Amino acid sequence: MALLEILVYPDPRLRNQALPVEVVDTAIGGLVDDMAQTMYAAPGIGLAATQVNLTKRIVVIDTSEHQDQLQVFINPVITGMGEQIETEEGCLSVPGVVVPVKRHSEVQVSALGKDGKLFELHATGLLAVCIQHEVDHLDGKVFVDCLSQLKRDRIRKQLLREGRSSGKTPGQGKESQPAI
Repeated sequence: MALLEILVYPDPRLRNQALPVEVVDTAIGGLVDDMAQTMYAAPGIGLAATQVNLTKRIVVIDTSEHQDQLQVFINPVITGMGEQIETEEGCLSVPGVVVPVKRHSEVQVSALGKDGKLFELHATGLLAVCIQHEVDHLDGKVFVDCLSQLKRDRIRKQLLREGRSSGKTPGQGKESQPAI
């Protein structure tokens, strides 16, 4: 397994749209393992393949308290949604930023698992938010796209300034809660 580099906003590669996975094989299984290791090390609770510069429709999520319940979504499709709510959201690709975002309180999703078998899941709460957040990444969207242009510009400038002044990846070394 290997740690993968997480792209940081405003990296234009975060706008790439992921393509469906044609065959779930050992190579995809290895990629899922690398993504999970990267997410846990970050620390995060969700990671989309596009965040590590891979244009495949793969998401890993673990919202459990002890981070021991990895969920894998290959080619996820949201097929239903509940009412809209406002939640506090952060992102591994936008380090150190947590802002209110409107999401749906629940979702119905269908996807392939790491074993290649189709499953459906009804998710609520944090898991529902994570699924929406990560599917947005697969579609080339970043959660800051839900904000006003002024707020997006401030975040972009802040992250660019941090990257230049420290010589590190923007947001690197900050103490923070696990991000999506």
